Amino acid sequence: MHPACRAPYGGRMSADAARAAEFLSQLAVPARLAAFAELVRRGQEGATLAELAYTLDVPIQEAGNLLARLAGAGLATGTGNGVYRADASVLREAAQAVDRAQPIAPLLADFPQLRGNFAHGRLSSLPPTMSERYHQVGELFARFLALDGPHTEAEINGRLSAVTDDVAGVRRMLVETGWLERDRAGTTYGPGNRSPS
Repeated sequence: MHPACRAPYGGRMSADAARAAEFLSQLAVPARLAAFAELVRRGQEGATLAELAYTLDVPIQEAGNLLARLAGAGLATGTGNGVYRADASVLREAAQAVDRAQPIAPLLADFPQLRGNFAHGRLSSLPPTMSERYHQVGELFARFLALDGPHTEAEINGRLSAVTDDVAGVRRMLVETGWLERDRAGTTYGPGNRSPS
């Protein structure tokens, strides 16, 4: 089985996920989010403490606390002349790092034509059933499942749920494309008559 498929979301949180969670935690406070948004809006010009306090209609001390929290989290930087600027690139980098850590990401790298069907490591849409990409998605998921024998429907569903909300649709697609075989009772699944290369 592919190492990325063993425990899709189990175990400890990665450093990248923890960093992204910290950013989200900081920005979950409406006043901090408003301060960050204002700094982003101002771009390289940035804003002084007084300008931010005026724009947000908060006391100087509260604006200072907001900026201190943003700067402490790495979401903003301050300069010696008292101008603060947002650093939105850290959010993009954190999101990209979390995307790379998703369990299907290493396999998806071999299928760049399917990237448009995924969002943040999860299947967002299946291609049309008669298209070549439909069969390619089947191969991708067959590699992800890496079945080595029969499995119950619950086991298949558990593995698929790590990368899609449409578990039944993907399971049906795998059977239709020959990557997954269902027993006559419809309760057990195993590798189909095709095998991932």
